[in-house]
Amino acid sequence: MKKLRFVPAIVFVAFIFTMAILFFALPKASYSPSEKRYLKEAPTFSAETLFSGKFGEDFEKYLSDHTAFRNFWVGLNAYYNLGIGNNGVSGIYHCADGYLVNDPTEDDRLLTNLQTIEDFAAASGLDTTVVIAPSTGYICSDILPKVHRQYKDDAYFEQFEKIFKTARFTDVREAFSDAYMAGEQIYYKTDHHWTSAGAYTAYCALSEQLGYTPKSKDSFNISSYEGFYGTTYSSSGFWLTAPDTIEVWDDPADDGKVSVTITEGTESESYDDLFFYNHLEEDDKYPVFLDGNHALTHIVNKAADSKEKLMVIKDSFAHSLTPFLSAHYSEIVMVDMRYYKQSVSELIESENIDQLLFVYSVDNLATDTDIVWLE
Repeated sequence: MKKLRFVPAIVFVAFIFTMAILFFALPKASYSPSEKRYLKEAPTFSAETLFSGKFGEDFEKYLSDHTAFRNFWVGLNAYYNLGIGNNGVSGIYHCADGYLVNDPTEDDRLLTNLQTIEDFAAASGLDTTVVIAPSTGYICSDILPKVHRQYKDDAYFEQFEKIFKTARFTDVREAFSDAYMAGEQIYYKTDHHWTSAGAYTAYCALSEQLGYTPKSKDSFNISSYEGFYGTTYSSSGFWLTAPDTIEVWDDPADDGKVSVTITEGTESESYDDLFFYNHLEEDDKYPVFLDGNHALTHIVNKAADSKEKLMVIKDSFAHSLTPFLSAHYSEIVMVDMRYYKQSVSELIESENIDQLLFVYSVDNLATDTDIVWLE
């Protein structure tokens, strides 16, 4: 029995020794498909980084990112915390019906960003509309774990209505709640974005203020694609979660009539479709809508039912919404303030824009640090 008392220590030392050998022996991946991020590269050693502590910090991150069987340990940690009652410790709740939902966001920059939008709308002199996607946890509250932080969407939306005087605010809470209660999947289960059905619901809700008659569902060819793992999945560690299905709602009237020009810096490239089907071969399929995040995206639709030009200032929620809107505008200019660093006012003037639309999720709007540069 005395000999057995050394077994745990021997096992522990053997484990550490084995993991160390594997760390140096195994090839180092540069990208994690499960977490959808690039892994830390080996830090550069110098006397300056050593004595400042930066080398130690960077090496610790490098060691963590390249630990042998990293996916297994990340998943084990996630399910361990779930098992002991720490659901949401990583910022994502493991919910009923296969949903992975971000916990509530603090409103650190909400009022500042709201006022920036209102001020810009007043200064532009354009007809301006704002639509803000409620949080998944607010709309789909019935799937949340019993213990969770409170979602403050109602309080936030009250602030929207108070601040927006020039800009017109479209409140989609009721439309989303009704659609969800009717059985529509408004949000993805493994991603923070609204689904195509959710985007269509927002498109219908916007129709009165933007002045168009929304197309009926049967106007679209709807194709479904399985195997979609989104952002909440990649951040959660809950690797046993079933993937989503992503839908593409294609309008046959657009065939041969639509062009999309994507600009990054001084480089521009044009395409003849609103949907980039090559992304359907990837785990993260959401960039199928307009190729994902870009500084500037210009859509021309020769089949549109008006000659008006719309500017959409947005986050990525607009990507699945804008293809619906394109039926009603001859041109749409999409601006992402995270990447576009020039004057938006000058762009409005050069493009002869008629209407402005702001599209953000409540979570992004509450934390965004780029809207303040809107000018």
